[in-house]
Amino acid sequence: MNEKLQKVLARAGMGSRREIEGWISAGLVRLNGHVATLGERVSETDQIQVRGRLIKAEELLQPVTQVLLYNKREDELVTRSDEKGRETIFEKLPKPDSGRWIAIGRLDINTTGLLLLTNNGELANRLMHPSREIEREYLVRVFGEVSKEICDKLVKGVPLEDGMANFDKLEPLKSFEPTDSINRWYKVTLLEGRNREVRRLWESQGVRVSRLKRTAFAGVSLPKTLRLGHAQLATRDQINDLLAAVELPALPLIEQQRAKRPFNSNGRIGFAPRQSSRFEKEAPERTDLSDRAANPRRGDVNARGISRAAPSRDGGRGMHPTPSSTNRSTFDVRGGQAKAPDRTKLVRGTTKPPQRKTWRDNDDDYID
Repeated sequence: MNEKLQKVLARAGMGSRREIEGWISAGLVRLNGHVATLGERVSETDQIQVRGRLIKAEELLQPVTQVLLYNKREDELVTRSDEKGRETIFEKLPKPDSGRWIAIGRLDINTTGLLLLTNNGELANRLMHPSREIEREYLVRVFGEVSKEICDKLVKGVPLEDGMANFDKLEPLKSFEPTDSINRWYKVTLLEGRNREVRRLWESQGVRVSRLKRTAFAGVSLPKTLRLGHAQLATRDQINDLLAAVELPALPLIEQQRAKRPFNSNGRIGFAPRQSSRFEKEAPERTDLSDRAANPRRGDVNARGISRAAPSRDGGRGMHPTPSSTNRSTFDVRGGQAKAPDRTKLVRGTTKPPQRKTWRDNDDDYID
């Protein structure tokens, strides 16, 4: 490993590339005892300290990339801590398998909708970089009528405090409001993520935004079943699409191990047939074990073949003889191993018993 310090820390999930570069510039990262500088390269033998904590070598290994889809509510902040004590999204998110969640972009406190988070700092950095022109889709409700000239200006570009900006697409939608309402809905698309850019673009034309919701980011749409304030993990295909969009390698394939099942469904006899040794003496074949009187069991029948557990007609413990055929199970003993008789299940409309199936190594693998 011979890579830049900020890239290694970001890939390990310590934070986004931009955030870690700020730590290095502020002198919060030390490399081999001295204060690190931007652009320094590290190897496996180097010692790295971040905010006074020594980073272990296993923490710098590239984690398995995970992406979380979160449906943000209003009045939530996309930050880890707030000095005013307001609610943040990180307070209730599930923990990733490794590293920590890094927000891919931000949504302001009054904006709802889709927010992506990942534990791969390099993926987050590339998705947020303006040069990648990652598509962001929003639903906007504006107050008042909007002329066609205003829409054309917003698509061509208008000057803002931090330079020219424009919508890549702007499409009027059928209003969700009552017919007498003066609110109008639009679907807009951006290829960059400046601070409050959607609101500032509309405000530059004297139009006030009353509601704003992000519905898609980098081709990942907000699931209709994902409720406000809830999160769900992205699928493998969604993660690979995000990695491919920023020219990162796809997730490695994980070989699925087949479950070992040394016993069959009754849990007694193994699948492999028992191989008897030629030195092993075979047990004599017995065809009738129905004489329970000759082999009495405690609590079952007595020596005269009378059942002790069978209740009498008056509810007491009678001494009625019970035929031995009703309380016996016939076993076929061959080769010293008891084999239970096949159970025949009656099927309506046919007298042919159904074919039995036995388990093999996998649950999904059957044989007749």
